[in-house]
Amino acid sequence: MSEASLFAPAVPGLTPRSAWAGRAAAPELLAAACRRLNASCPALRVRLWAEGEPVADPAGQRWVAAEDFADRLDELISGEARRIRADHGCAVPPHVAAARLLHHYLWSVCLLAAGPWYLERRVPELGADRLWIEPQTGELAFRPGGFACLPDDPAARGVAGVRVLPGECELRAELRAVVAAHAEPVLAAFRPVAKRGSRALWGMVTDDLVSALWYLGRELGREEHAAAQAEELLPGGSAPLVGAADFRRLAGSGGTEHLTRTRLGCCLYYVVRPADTCLTCPRTCDAERVRRLEA
Repeated sequence: MSEASLFAPAVPGLTPRSAWAGRAAAPELLAAACRRLNASCPALRVRLWAEGEPVADPAGQRWVAAEDFADRLDELISGEARRIRADHGCAVPPHVAAARLLHHYLWSVCLLAAGPWYLERRVPELGADRLWIEPQTGELAFRPGGFACLPDDPAARGVAGVRVLPGECELRAELRAVVAAHAEPVLAAFRPVAKRGSRALWGMVTDDLVSALWYLGRELGREEHAAAQAEELLPGGSAPLVGAADFRRLAGSGGTEHLTRTRLGCCLYYVVRPADTCLTCPRTCDAERVRRLEA
């Protein structure tokens, strides 16, 4: 019998949990889930650093820890502005670069949090001392640590660094709490430059948590399932997160239907590419959404 067959998948239809808990510590188990994410999600750019591994790079990259964002915000935003100029040929004001960088960072962090939950029903710790971003490239780095899981998880059997929660409801609450706790100081650091109020910023966090799950589901060929999971995770009324997943369906050609939702906050992509708004942007009408989805 193979190791993978010793226990059932966390989510029906997906592969089993990444490792037998009796043979690995919590950071190794979580790192395995993150490697699955990196392999499944081309848009995710995250390096994984092991416990005790120095935060260094032979190419001389200067990594900034999440706990230091407020002190190095100018450097971070300047790096994003340079990338926008290189990729799109336009110069943007600091508040636009700040919004674009904040969206990129939050979406990546939300995927790192929600991905292991979706794949394996494990919610990682996301301390501000475990995440970094490289100002010049926008690449992220993560040092996996402990996580929370359910009682039927093999890791619940005495693995150090693992907290066992009684059920799915509590694990969803843990995921929301982990994302909110990490986002709060990040939003505070960006707020003076981003020129956004609290509701708009927390709306962006909500959007990025939904978007990350939705994206993962599409990449796995399980869009409907991921959308349903997102709606259970974010039904509304989960302060400080604002609003709900709130998916709806658009009628397409030939009797087809398309999932969509409308963002609560704006990532300001329309400033960079005025003719190419996001598919979930309030500025994009339903007819345009269907046209682009079926193009």
